[in-house]
Amino acid sequence: MPTALTRSPGRNPWPYGIVAAFVIFIGATVGLIVFTSFHSPELVTADYYEQELRYQQHLDSQERTGALQGRASVSYDPAGDCIEVAIPPEHAAPSPEGAVRLYRPAASDEDRSFPLAVDLVGRQRLDARELSPGLWRVRGDWKHEGADFLLGQRPVVRTNAP
Repeated sequence: MPTALTRSPGRNPWPYGIVAAFVIFIGATVGLIVFTSFHSPELVTADYYEQELRYQQHLDSQERTGALQGRASVSYDPAGDCIEVAIPPEHAAPSPEGAVRLYRPAASDEDRSFPLAVDLVGRQRLDARELSPGLWRVRGDWKHEGADFLLGQRPVVRTNAP
C-alpha cells in the first residue's frame, strides 16, 4: 500500500519575503528623501540676468554676421595647408579689433588663439601645418563701427604631415 508523502513542518518563506519587500521599499524611500534634501533644486545661476544678456549679445553678433550674406567665411585650403578667414573689405579698414580662435573638440589642449590681422581685402591666412588633422571649430570675432560680429564654422583640416 502506497504511503502518502508527508511534508515536514518547516518555516514558510512568504512572511519573510513580504517583510523584506517593505523594509527595502521604506529604506529606498528614506534614502531618496535624504539624497534630495542635500541637493539644491535651483536650475538657474546667481547671475542669470547677466548670462542672459551675454547670450543675447552673442545671438545679436551672429545675426549681424548672417546679414553679411556669406561675405564673412572660414575655409580650409588643402593646397596651401592653411585656414583662411575672410571678412568684408569695408570691415578691414582701419584694422579691426578682434581675434580668431581655433578649438579642437577632440583635444582641448591643442586650442589656439590669434589676433585678427586681415589684409586690405579682409583676408587672413593661418598656417595649418602644425595642426592635427580632423575637425576644428574656428571662431572669429571683430568690431566694426561699434557693432560686434561673430563668425563660427567647422572646417576639417587634413594636413600633409607624415
